[in-house]
Amino acid sequence: MTETTAPDRESGAPQEAPVSRPVSGSDDRAHTVLKDLLAPVRAPTLIGMGLQVIGSAAAVVPFIAIAELARALLAAGPTDENAVRRAVVIALLGLTVRGVFGLAALVVTHFADVRLQASLRRRIVDRLGRVPLGWFDANSSAAVRKAAQNDVHDLHHLVAHSAVESVGAITVPIAGFGYLLWLDWRLALLAVITLPVYLGVYAYMMRDFAPQMAAMDAGVAAVNRSIVEFVQGIAVVKTFGRTGQAHASYREAATRFGRNYSDWVRPMLKLEAVASMAISPPVVLLVTLGGGIWFVSLGWVTPVDAVTTSLVAMILPSALLTLGFSAQAKREATAAALRIDAVLTVPVLPEPENPQPLQGHEVALETVSFSYDGTRQVLDGVSLRLAPGTLTALVGPSGAGKSTLAALVTRFHEVTGGRVTVGGVDVRELSTRDLYRTVGFVLQDVRLVRGTIRDNIRLGKPEAGDAEVRAAAEAARVHQRILALPDGYDTVVGEGLALSGGEAQRVSIARALLADTPVLVLDEATAFADPSSEAEIQDALAPLIAGRTVLVIAHRLSTVTTADTIAVLDGGRLVERGTHAELLAADGRYARLWATHEGTNS
Repeated sequence: MTETTAPDRESGAPQEAPVSRPVSGSDDRAHTVLKDLLAPVRAPTLIGMGLQVIGSAAAVVPFIAIAELARALLAAGPTDENAVRRAVVIALLGLTVRGVFGLAALVVTHFADVRLQASLRRRIVDRLGRVPLGWFDANSSAAVRKAAQNDVHDLHHLVAHSAVESVGAITVPIAGFGYLLWLDWRLALLAVITLPVYLGVYAYMMRDFAPQMAAMDAGVAAVNRSIVEFVQGIAVVKTFGRTGQAHASYREAATRFGRNYSDWVRPMLKLEAVASMAISPPVVLLVTLGGGIWFVSLGWVTPVDAVTTSLVAMILPSALLTLGFSAQAKREATAAALRIDAVLTVPVLPEPENPQPLQGHEVALETVSFSYDGTRQVLDGVSLRLAPGTLTALVGPSGAGKSTLAALVTRFHEVTGGRVTVGGVDVRELSTRDLYRTVGFVLQDVRLVRGTIRDNIRLGKPEAGDAEVRAAAEAARVHQRILALPDGYDTVVGEGLALSGGEAQRVSIARALLADTPVLVLDEATAFADPSSEAEIQDALAPLIAGRTVLVIAHRLSTVTTADTIAVLDGGRLVERGTHAELLAADGRYARLWATHEGTNS
């Protein structure tokens, strides 16, 4: 989605996206969430794990065959050709079973992963299609996209690889260790003699892991804050020639983080080297061969058994690395699952069981109150009627609640007191389909979806023909600009297309014209336009407003002096209403706003 957004200056609505923040919760809850998300693929995952057990157990067979081949070749007297052939066939059979069953396991889990990702994305899209539209004001498209794309993809390794690879990592050592026990229990112990060193060192390393990671996270957060502060204030500091000083905060945070990280990691690297060396193939081979030779000299085992032990022992440590990667994949998947669950559990907009039919196009707010957080009232007891075919303008200082009131008319949020009616029916008793066929809106935050210009214009009327789309674009004064684009109406938004704010606004006006709703909400449609674009947008709005029930949020008072009714909001309350002339004569809050406006533009 390509979009231009601006902070909600009126409502004081929370702007930080809940889905972008780390989701708190106990480990038990996190594991429960992950388990529930993976429930649809539990059966194929178990099948894949079963196939992998067979394939991994077969991985030890070639080592057994090599041992038997060595016995046959080193035996006194003529070589037993049948024994040689048998050993070769067993080795090939083991390799074949390992490959076939291992591949089959991955095929099963990969298909399961594809189905799971498709299912989760459909569930996310379905959920987002039913949440209140106001939810998107506080949740950025980047955060939603991360949950729908990146976080869902983060489950891939856990589903498609981790389960079968972990089973394989466990099965191979167990099968190998079991075979060595069958040969000689002393050889089995010799094969894992370096493992306690590895485990002991890692246990020592992990003793302070959690608090150190918390400190690292705090350090990264400090660096991020300093970057944001620098970027947000770069224009000011450059203007006053204080760029060097502005860099100091970032430099200090980055230096402190680097020093703390180095102090933690430097001794850890030494321990990591000791642990890794303990299970490295050269060390394992040296230990097992040395021990095996000693055992042979004592007459406990044969040379073939000693060599076989060394070969099998070298494949055992690889299990630890695989299990480590699987544990990391599970941690990442658990964090992703919590973020996905945060989206899937967003409260949806309730649909009425028995939708009521409209009885006209009058809009009414009846003692409406609203709070975003349940504590601070953004609107308090507002009552206002918008007669059919009239234009009502909302004016007031920044933070008065104008945008919030408009959002309640379009049911972007649910009122916390009173009610909003359209056509005599509470908006909560209207189906979403009927509501948005009746109430259209043009927002200051222009939203163009990724698609062609044509598709963007006919978003509210998908069945519209090219002639209707062109007529709407002409009425919105954007037709000629569209023709100048590389592919005209087929130009795709988001693929190198750069529309100015005014041009994008006129595309959204063409969309509203084509939808042809009898009720229209205009939220500061010219708020960010330059004078030239503002004039063009005002011309485009003229045919859109005619004959409709219109609610306008005024950015410049001069644009609404001809409104049928001007409603003045202040501190979430309706303090005045009337025509421009009536309100000036009353010499109240509107008159003071007008004087300020005239003084600013004189």
